[in-house]
Amino acid sequence: MNYSELLSGLPLLVTLAIASVVDLRQRRIPNWLTLGSAVSAIVLSFTPLRIITPSDALLGLILGFSLPLIQYLLGAMGGGDVKMFATIGAWTGPAGVLWIFLVAAIVGMVIVLTQAVAQGRLRILARNSAVLTLNITHYAEVGLSHVRETGKSCKGVEKPLPYAIPALAAALLGTIFA
Repeated sequence: MNYSELLSGLPLLVTLAIASVVDLRQRRIPNWLTLGSAVSAIVLSFTPLRIITPSDALLGLILGFSLPLIQYLLGAMGGGDVKMFATIGAWTGPAGVLWIFLVAAIVGMVIVLTQAVAQGRLRILARNSAVLTLNITHYAEVGLSHVRETGKSCKGVEKPLPYAIPALAAALLGTIFA
């Protein structure tokens, strides 16, 4: 990895670091942070200093918004997380945001499992995950609102996961192994 690759990822890493701290403390990600960073990424894509092309920035933004949207509609993710992944997509393009989304899901799963074990709630997490999976697979029969309410009532851990942290870890891994 060369220094120009590291520097090109720095604005996104700084954005995700700030989002992680705020998300951990307040369980929210501010709009000014995600919007400002996404606009910066798109504007930068039109300059000679660009990291990705304007079309990749826009496609990444759209894909980054779309990937967590289902989880948001089910109540499993907050709106700030959706906007955060749109911002990630604006900086990394479609391939980058897909990679970060998948790695963040794995990192998030490890964090939640660790938290459930530490709280003695692993059995509850497994049961609730099974209930949610059954509801999702039968959403046509039970309805989306029922699935959403089940998701809200089936919390396996005491505090929700501040998802900016797994996203930051995934972006760091992507920067290191790029």
